[in-house]
Amino acid sequence: MATIIILMSVLGLVSIFSVQNAVPVTITLLFWKFEASLAIVIFLCAVFGMIAGAIIVSLLKVKASAKKEANTTTHAV
Repeated sequence: MATIIILMSVLGLVSIFSVQNAVPVTITLLFWKFEASLAIVIFLCAVFGMIAGAIIVSLLKVKASAKKEANTTTHAV
């Protein structure tokens, strides 16, 4: 529950910050070049960062549980 509260707080702060900085900016990535609102860029970067973090944490948990399971099966034999 605390994680959800922290996540929502961070998302709210990013939303407020991005809305206050809503000027158009030019984004260049490799061969692409486009113009977007700074608010959208900041918000999307924060969201993708949270998603990437959640994926990494879940993969680490799966790896740790698989390692723990492997240790218990070798000790049981």
